[in-house]
Amino acid sequence: MHTRPSLRRTRRTRSRTTARLTASLFTAAALLVSACSSESSTTSSGGAADAVLAALPRATPSALSSYYTQQLHWRSCGVPGFQCATMKAPLDYAKPGAGDVRLAVARKKASGKGKPLGSLLINPGGPGGSAVSYLQSYAGAGYPADVRARYDLVAVDPRGVARSEPVECLDGRQMDTYTQTDLTPDDQQERNALVTADKTFAESCGARSARLLRHVSTVEAARDMDILRSALGDQRLNYVGASYGTFLGATYAGLFPDRVGRVVLDGAMDPTLDARQMTLDQTAGFEAAFQAFAKDCVRHSDCSLGGKGTAPAQVGDHLNAFFRKLDQHPIQAGDASGRKLGEALATTGVIAAMYDQAEWEQLREALTSAMKQNDGRGLLALSDTYYERGADGHYSNLMMANAAVNCLDLPPAFTGPDQVEKALPTFEKASPVFGRGLAWAALNCAYWPVKATGEAHRIEAKGAAPIVVVGTTRDPATPYRWAQSLAGQLSSARLLTYVGDGHTAYGRGSTCIDAAINTYLLDGTPPIPRKRCS
Repeated sequence: MHTRPSLRRTRRTRSRTTARLTASLFTAAALLVSACSSESSTTSSGGAADAVLAALPRATPSALSSYYTQQLHWRSCGVPGFQCATMKAPLDYAKPGAGDVRLAVARKKASGKGKPLGSLLINPGGPGGSAVSYLQSYAGAGYPADVRARYDLVAVDPRGVARSEPVECLDGRQMDTYTQTDLTPDDQQERNALVTADKTFAESCGARSARLLRHVSTVEAARDMDILRSALGDQRLNYVGASYGTFLGATYAGLFPDRVGRVVLDGAMDPTLDARQMTLDQTAGFEAAFQAFAKDCVRHSDCSLGGKGTAPAQVGDHLNAFFRKLDQHPIQAGDASGRKLGEALATTGVIAAMYDQAEWEQLREALTSAMKQNDGRGLLALSDTYYERGADGHYSNLMMANAAVNCLDLPPAFTGPDQVEKALPTFEKASPVFGRGLAWAALNCAYWPVKATGEAHRIEAKGAAPIVVVGTTRDPATPYRWAQSLAGQLSSARLLTYVGDGHTAYGRGSTCIDAAINTYLLDGTPPIPRKRCS
């Protein structure tokens, strides 16, 4: 039963229209970036070289100096207004001479006449989300005009992601099978099948990505960002990280507090949580989001889960009954490869819509089509967007990179199926709708071929410039208390609260949130302590 949403996955989403556009552009953007023309490459001027040298940290080990002083050769990407480059970083920071990893970088130059503020690095989350695609498909035009006028907007795909030597595990057909794995096994045979699927996925990642798999941690990605900061000629890192991007940004601040510029962490993660607690918190968060959806759904005449006066718990019961029906009798979904909508993909479709209140209407329509007309196309489309599966059956490497980073950053939530079974009552209490599936999904790191190198820890970043931490009170993927916790850990944090639904807050319609963040980015003035917006 249920779905295979990735463990601890968080990723910034846009409104319904933009989210769909972004997903459809991921494959196209990858082709455009990989097709960057070397013929239009530019050579760095002496002034640019001087800026790079000025940005070189005094404490940089000599073994890393060649990385910090490298010059980026910008070239056309084939996307109007954007430039691309390739940056080198050491594969293993403990052995800088043992080989390199090449990272894809993109930028959009500042468009205005005001005093330039340098570079603003952007990461939309994941882990595994393509920052380059996000920059090209949304941020390059969607960020506030004043911010775009003063900053060069810059994105780098972290190591192992998209165009930065992507982690590879399964092909499209294999991913189709994996994403339909039954995640609430009813008997021993189904439980064995689930374990086999997780082992096969892990073994495939180990076989196809052996060189990189030990070196895709968030710590290494943060160190890569410091090399990029230097290569861009910036003395401090200005950064907007959303969702998992907040953990990446906080990790950077912990490593390099004296190099922190204007940093915004929107939809914050809590680095003190272990994998099991993090998954449990997310489970409760998605249940809260579903309760809010349920209350909204029954107010509409086209709600197939209940009518006016139907309690949210009853709405959940109706949805679970529908899932059980699909488990036994999948329905047609108009898929060219022959996939039907079963319980797994249907649940993923529902979870996908919990990230953004703007998706609720689409979810309502999709549920009505599936429940009343046996037409699974709407829910399948939501699921495919979540998994970044194209119409041609090709998946981005989001889910593969997601597992690789998560399984390296923290020890597994569970080490075997018996532990999951014992934890099921706790997870089902946290979410009667999603609890079982999310608990079983957290088993995936148990069989990972590489032992975790990280662990839960506090991040204080003593001596850093003010850091703005943004939390949304009913955020399903990064619960509000995570933002409260991170703001309490960081020595210079200012907590900015959005009272509302959805995942992340900046650029989602709150003029109060946007004004506070824009003011901070443009003149360096952080929000007043404990500022709240609605």
